[in-house]
Amino acid sequence: MSSRKRMPFNPEQLNQMQWYLGEETIEDYDDGLITRRTLLRRLIAICGGGTAAAALMSACGAPVNAPAATAAPSTPLEPTTAPTEPTLAPAATAASTGTAQPQAVDATATAPEATASPAPAAAEAPKGGPALSVPADDPAVRAEDVTFQSSAAITGYLARPSADGVYAGVIVIHENRGLTDHIKDVARRLAKAGFIALAPDLVSRSGKTTAQTDSAQVAGVLGGANPEDLIADLNAGIALVGAQPGIKSEKVGVVGFCFGGGYALRLAAANPNVGAAVCYYGVTPQPASMMAATNATVLGQYGSADARVNGTIPALEEALTGAGKTFEKHIYEGAGHAFNNDTGQRYDEKTAVEAWSRTLAWFEKYL
Repeated sequence: MSSRKRMPFNPEQLNQMQWYLGEETIEDYDDGLITRRTLLRRLIAICGGGTAAAALMSACGAPVNAPAATAAPSTPLEPTTAPTEPTLAPAATAASTGTAQPQAVDATATAPEATASPAPAAAEAPKGGPALSVPADDPAVRAEDVTFQSSAAITGYLARPSADGVYAGVIVIHENRGLTDHIKDVARRLAKAGFIALAPDLVSRSGKTTAQTDSAQVAGVLGGANPEDLIADLNAGIALVGAQPGIKSEKVGVVGFCFGGGYALRLAAANPNVGAAVCYYGVTPQPASMMAATNATVLGQYGSADARVNGTIPALEEALTGAGKTFEKHIYEGAGHAFNNDTGQRYDEKTAVEAWSRTLAWFEKYL
């Protein structure tokens, strides 16, 4: 039987989100937050196969056969018993071509901001939980699981103030772990602050987040998803919010975290009814020039230690300011990626409270 030489996989075949999620996974491993087994499982899921995962590791300067890091506590969707360490297998066909990222910007939260306003006073911490958390049984909030229609059935979590009134709407876009309890909590925080908030589950086309076996599957689904499908699902979510009783206007806000931060920017560029967008440590979409089409005022929230994401800020700032759009950024000294997630290992409560105060002030001002 004749043998044919296998052509090497070119990592430039991976799309922007596969690169972003793959680099984030490698960074988690380098920082000792996940084991090598988890590293490989996530990269294979994100890249579509073992050959592509190995090519990405090589392109990022990560040794393919590096020793395992010390494991930290597992993420909420990680199985309690890890499967046998995967063998790198041939890759599936990859998606569209990625491009190089711009260089990091040198900025801090203490630097003067031309358009910045003082952050409102921080909220007091409720007893028994993180500073910003709003329990599911808080009487000031009504929340429920919902299903709405895009070109597929999409599930989500809808939260609103219990009191009758007129409220602005906000879309909440989750991290690369899908619609977790933490993101539902974020929706309740907005509801308690006087907004109608919807957190769509962008894993819905492959079965909702809770139907996946672990966070590697979720990251793989999101990394390989068609951006047009996800924007369509988010637009359907905006339509659902707009149909709620007591909604203030067609203009809505959007806030996203990590993976969701990048999609908050994409949605702001794609939907003219988005009037205010807040991006938490999300990568700037490619090409950044798409942001010139937005009608939204944009607030960027970043940690100074998150160089991988911060390297994409200059392109975002250039695109927005060059088009005459309102853009304000805050880079919090000492904070890292995912500083807002109070269920994660990089949570920074002081920064999270300060950034959340600015988020609410942004929506109150522009919605």
